[in-house]
Amino acid sequence: MTALPDWMLPPRPEGWFAEDLDHLPDAPRHTELIDGALVFMMSPQRSWHGRLVTALTVALTAQAPDGSEVDREMTIRLDARNRPEPDLVVTNVPYNPDRTWYAPDDVQLVIEVVSPESAHRDRTVKLRKYAEAGIPHYWCIEDEDGAPVVHVYELDEPTRSYAPAGIFRASLRRPVPFEISLDLQKLVPSRHV
Repeated sequence: MTALPDWMLPPRPEGWFAEDLDHLPDAPRHTELIDGALVFMMSPQRSWHGRLVTALTVALTAQAPDGSEVDREMTIRLDARNRPEPDLVVTNVPYNPDRTWYAPDDVQLVIEVVSPESAHRDRTVKLRKYAEAGIPHYWCIEDEDGAPVVHVYELDEPTRSYAPAGIFRASLRRPVPFEISLDLQKLVPSRHV
């Protein structure tokens, strides 16, 4: 049996906590904490995913009003045992170069771009956890034959669950969390056969 690297051993008998992620210098990039368990991407990221996240970052940054920031691949400390890392977050806090995570109250919009290995977490687990934490807007973006399809959700405050607010193909126009207009067809290159 192969011994685990030291960084994979929980620092206490109760397991992992949100603050532990800041003390794992040898952990792989994109390490998340879900229900006290470390989760990290083991498969290589697809070019489609990377291009889409980059294009969305640029487009949303250009449209964001003063006081809103767009950040990618930053964790959100939902509670003591959950610190997921969405692909993009739109926040209402000033840029801080030393920041390693956001609080749910700081987040206006979370965007997850679905990958084969993250599909279940993005579509169910994270959707529920972000809503329970009170994050007002959630987008889950799927690959439909090479084109991005955006599933938009808004928080229903009384139930702390998301209500579907639309499925967008080709273009997306939303008034919240700020006025957003996207040509989805231009976010990734078309497939070449």
